[in-house]
Amino acid sequence: MADNAFWIASLTAGTAVLASWVTSRGTARAARIQADTTASAGRVERQRETRRKAYADLIEQAQRMGDLYWKVSDLRDVTGHEAELKELRIRLRDEYGRLRHCVWIVSLEGPPATADAANTVRRSTSPLYKALGDMINGDPTATDRFDASYGPFWQTLKEFIARARETLETM
Repeated sequence: MADNAFWIASLTAGTAVLASWVTSRGTARAARIQADTTASAGRVERQRETRRKAYADLIEQAQRMGDLYWKVSDLRDVTGHEAELKELRIRLRDEYGRLRHCVWIVSLEGPPATADAANTVRRSTSPLYKALGDMINGDPTATDRFDASYGPFWQTLKEFIARARETLETM
């Protein structure tokens, strides 16, 4: 009878050790999965916030440029305001540098389609800047070219905003 008790005790002890080992492996695996999930969610949220800030900065900078374009529109038909137009052109050049920086940040943060939309906003400022220079130099067609370029600038900004919103919603 003692031999059976020994084997039963050994089997029970072995089963307990095996169950403990299986439980600890399962617990360790569950903890690892939970840690990985939490870290992944944190990375996604940080990326989303970084992108959101980059997109908002670009929109704000484009709005600053749009405000200066409005000022140009106010002066474009008035003679004798070449000095004010020159000052606005200098300010636009400075604001363009900030816009370009914002576009680079959006390009860095991605995704590529949103970065392309940001770069399209940047490129849409060129006809306005050139037309303003031509207005200062007395080109009679420059005012019409400036007016014709204003709408496309805002349209590219609207398209960027839509792309940015879509990117943030799909994260």
